Amino acid sequence: MRPSPRSRRSSRFDEPVDLRSDTVTVPTPSMRKAMAAAEVGDDVLDRDPTMRRLEERIAGLLGAADALWTPTGSMANLIALMHHLGRGEAFLAPQGAHVLDFELGTAAWLAGGMPRPLPHDAGPGKISATAVRRAAASDGFYASLKPALLCLENTHNSAGGTVVAPEEHAAVAAAARAARLAVHLDGARLWNASVALGVPPAALTVGADTVSVCLSKGLGAPVGSVVAGSAEFTEHARRLRKMLGGGVRQGGILAAAGLHALDSVDRLAEDHARASTLAEGLRDRGWRVREPQTNIVLVDVADLPGTIAHLAESGVLAGAIGGKLRLMTHRDVGDRHIQTALERIGEVGPASTGPFGGPTGDGARARPVRDPSI
Repeated sequence: MRPSPRSRRSSRFDEPVDLRSDTVTVPTPSMRKAMAAAEVGDDVLDRDPTMRRLEERIAGLLGAADALWTPTGSMANLIALMHHLGRGEAFLAPQGAHVLDFELGTAAWLAGGMPRPLPHDAGPGKISATAVRRAAASDGFYASLKPALLCLENTHNSAGGTVVAPEEHAAVAAAARAARLAVHLDGARLWNASVALGVPPAALTVGADTVSVCLSKGLGAPVGSVVAGSAEFTEHARRLRKMLGGGVRQGGILAAAGLHALDSVDRLAEDHARASTLAEGLRDRGWRVREPQTNIVLVDVADLPGTIAHLAESGVLAGAIGGKLRLMTHRDVGDRHIQTALERIGEVGPASTGPFGGPTGDGARARPVRDPSI
């Protein structure tokens, strides 16, 4: 049996710097204390009071009428798609969106929607209003596939945590609504976009019928997402959550972690700054790195599996997405960890070979690399 990435230890390094994802954080002592002291109730029967406070608080932050807690972001997105889509209808989404590539096809399997990816014609992770209007246009033939929904993502994970500004989002959402499409926003890292742009989260949700946000990524809660929308939507969403097995009993213990996490949204700026420091340090060492907008650093490498393996041996845990090396900063990575990671990674290998001198051609040893869904 192979050891898990967390259990691996190099002979030279006792503790790796874990940059695989911002989901690897563990609850702080103060968060654990809040969880232990949470007021609870049976959320399936009478609604849990702490969970209800979390839902109401997030609804207010997102400019929505109401909200519903879910165990995962994938379930939150699926509930929204099941609400908006009829069987056999299509939905549009930017290429590489989480709902397209990282949710095991549940949009088609359970929500009954046919996915239609749209190229990034307005920048990495972004689509234009023109592209939406074109994709939503119908030729009038009764047998033609008709889109009913536009799914947006902010920040866009596989594009490198790119941010969609309020005016860009509003223009695309308005084009969708003019074409009689519903709009769902996957805001798993909407908090990062809000901090990066210096605007409240509600400024990034204008025109969206439903919005999902995650608490277990940059904010550091151990579990939980929330999907928000109208009161009518959340009433239906509560039934859909139960249908999908997402009913909870004394959920206030988990909701307390989410409430505590919301108090640390501003701290995400530190993650963004450390991502920029990491990117700059890698470029100084010869790596091809995109300038991050938030906490995701994408690196172009010749031998992705070999690079990930070598980094792990050197005491740096990394991931992969879209054929690129992905390094993510988070609450449990401080300035010292970034410098340690840079020292361990070192300079890129000669251009004629893969990173660290490994082969890159047909003779390279193949290792499977799984794009994360996080």
